[in-house]
Amino acid sequence: MKAFRHPIVTLLTDFGTKDPYVASMKGVILGINPRCQVVDITHQIAPQDVVEGAFVLSNAFSYFPEGTVHVAVVDPEVGGKRHPVLIVTERYFFVGPDNGLFGFVLRKERMKEAYILTEKRFFLPRVSSTFHGRDIFSPVAGHLTLGVPPKAFGREAHSLKDLGFPVPQQRGRTLTGEVIHVDRFGNLITNIDRATLLDFSGGGPIRLSVSKRKIEGIRTSYWEGKKGELMALFGSSDLLEIAVREGSAQERLKGRRGDPVRIVPVGQR
Repeated sequence: MKAFRHPIVTLLTDFGTKDPYVASMKGVILGINPRCQVVDITHQIAPQDVVEGAFVLSNAFSYFPEGTVHVAVVDPEVGGKRHPVLIVTERYFFVGPDNGLFGFVLRKERMKEAYILTEKRFFLPRVSSTFHGRDIFSPVAGHLTLGVPPKAFGREAHSLKDLGFPVPQQRGRTLTGEVIHVDRFGNLITNIDRATLLDFSGGGPIRLSVSKRKIEGIRTSYWEGKKGELMALFGSSDLLEIAVREGSAQERLKGRRGDPVRIVPVGQR
């Protein structure tokens, strides 16, 4: 992995921006290494929603330069039994709680090593039981960008928590997936990727059913639909999504995460 010539630390949290929490984390990082560039991925993850945090992180991390330190904090068990961890992959570092938050990332990025953060000399002098983002994860990230070797931060972690990412299931001539994320535009993003659908359909026409509504075919982009039209297409994450042109599929369908999405070849009910 490349050396930290231009260190970058990203932050993803459910903290919002009203309170001093995010600013405190940035201050700790910059106090340790003023050369860091700190980039916000988002702080608008729904409170305590580890799955949403894992999904958003997994769709953003790979666009950063090699050597970036990704700090993610969506931590409903803060102060409890879950471990604080540092994960080293082939291209990046990830710092945060071991509660499944990095599970989706590790389906895309091969893990080389992982450590439970135990070395208190790399923490702030006083560690709050409710704010490990500021007192543990931020200082570890800052010291990491100074070149401290990962193994110095604690003991090796032999296993990490996995969220058990749902995968589409085929039974007969029906492929069933589910909504795994709802973005701010109200698009319902599913767990059905392009390769899975192509393998199922053979490139032929399909019909999609969601929330008792049927959608014929797959569009290439939003512009192909009429204003207010319900449609299906592959979004920027290469996952099938249900959208409404200049509207919200979530509002139209009362959709939410976990809703089933069924696909059959055209001509079959």
